[in-house]
Amino acid sequence: MINHIEGKLSEKTPTYAVVDCNGLGYQLHISLNTYSKLPGSGTCKLFAEQMYVRDDMPKLFGFADIQERQLFRHLVSVSGVGGTSAIMMLSSLSAHEIEQAILTGNVSVLKSIKGIGEKTAQRIIVDLKGKLGKSGLSPDFMVVASNNNREQALSALVMLGFAKNVAEKALDKIITNSGSELNVEELIKAALKNL
Repeated sequence: MINHIEGKLSEKTPTYAVVDCNGLGYQLHISLNTYSKLPGSGTCKLFAEQMYVRDDMPKLFGFADIQERQLFRHLVSVSGVGGTSAIMMLSSLSAHEIEQAILTGNVSVLKSIKGIGEKTAQRIIVDLKGKLGKSGLSPDFMVVASNNNREQALSALVMLGFAKNVAEKALDKIITNSGSELNVEELIKAALKNL
C-alpha cells in the first residue's frame, strides 16, 4: 500500500496532479483544497489513497494532509459514496466544514454539494457522526501531517482534551501576538495559560 508520494510536481490541474519520483510519474486525483495547497512547481508530498474502481482499474487519490485523507476514507466507507463523490465533497467544502455539517446533522449543507442527494446526506450523517467524535476530529485525524508547529500544538491540545475550536482560537491569538517563531512546546505552554 502506498502511504505518500514525494517528488517533483510535474503537472498540476484542479482535478489531478502528477508527481515525478525518479522518472516515474504518478497521477493522483485531488480536491480543490489540495490543489490550492500545492506549490506552483518544485517538490511536493501527497498522502495517497488507492481505490479500485474495477478489479483491473486502480485509481490513486492524493491529499495535501493526513486529515483530508482520513475524512476521504470515512466518506468512502459510506454506502453510495465513491471516490469521485468524496473528492467532489472535499472540493466543494473544507474538511472542517464537512465535519461540522456531519457533527451538527446539517443535511442541507451536504445536500448543496453536486451529486449528493438528501438520502445520501442523511446516510453520511448517520454513519459518520459517531466516528468523528464529540470534540471535532477523531483521534485518527490528529496524526500530524507535517512539521507545522501550529498543527502539532493543536494536535497535542486536542489530545489533552481541549475542544478543537477553542484550541485553534487560542493558538491563532498566540501566533498573531508572538509571531510564528515559537516552537511546538512554547505554543502549547502559551495556549495552556490562555485556555
